[in-house]
Amino acid sequence: MDKLKFWDFGIIDFIDVFLVAILLYYVYKLVKGTVAVNIFIGIIVIYVIWKVTDLLNMFMLHNIFDGFMKVGIIALIVVFQPEIRKFLLMVGSTNLSGQRRFFSKMKFLKTENNTETDISAIVAACEKMSSTNTGALIVLERNNNLDFLTGTGDEMSITVTQPIIESIFFKNSPLHDGAIIIANNTVKATRVILPVNNESTIPQRFGLRHRAAIGITEKTDALALVVSEETGQISYIVNGEFVMYKDTDELLKLISKALT
Repeated sequence: MDKLKFWDFGIIDFIDVFLVAILLYYVYKLVKGTVAVNIFIGIIVIYVIWKVTDLLNMFMLHNIFDGFMKVGIIALIVVFQPEIRKFLLMVGSTNLSGQRRFFSKMKFLKTENNTETDISAIVAACEKMSSTNTGALIVLERNNNLDFLTGTGDEMSITVTQPIIESIFFKNSPLHDGAIIIANNTVKATRVILPVNNESTIPQRFGLRHRAAIGITEKTDALALVVSEETGQISYIVNGEFVMYKDTDELLKLISKALT
């Protein structure tokens, strides 16, 4: 009878497995490229062993893993604190506009053209500002809605162009302090105050702009571009880490791939 029940796989069971698979996929996507991915894989391995030992009635080994699983939730909260925060922020920031963006990406439901961010204009502006050592901090919104940050600065609705970005960060401009947030080829806010990463492991040569870029990309899935006021170097930051690139063409490809 137990074997018959095991193979009694209905539509609800299929939906259950499908939803769990989606959840695991997005959790993996969230931690992919970070140190946490190794911990995530290790937890899955331990969970599988825990279930197998229970199925095979290996009482001693099962009890060891069972004890670990019971207290493991506390360890998970501590270890995955940044990822949990990012996941909850992603869920909490879901809105109708985000849903429209999701459905518009599905070709069979597409009713309007998506506005693609002019990455070339952004990178060209960064290059121009780099040549004059003009400091800049540009945040590119992805899935996580950043409206919770726009209130810290000045809300805007300006189409992205190279001159616009350069004029915002011009040293005598009243808007040059803080970050700008770009979404769907629109500058949605300027003079935005971002959460700053205060980790002592970050080299002292990096200032507040870099720490702010690290902070926002750790807490959300946004991308960040920083132009150093001291050296003119352009930094590309994702998931709280600096992404190395050879030249402008590679930088354009990296940003385009990340936004896609």
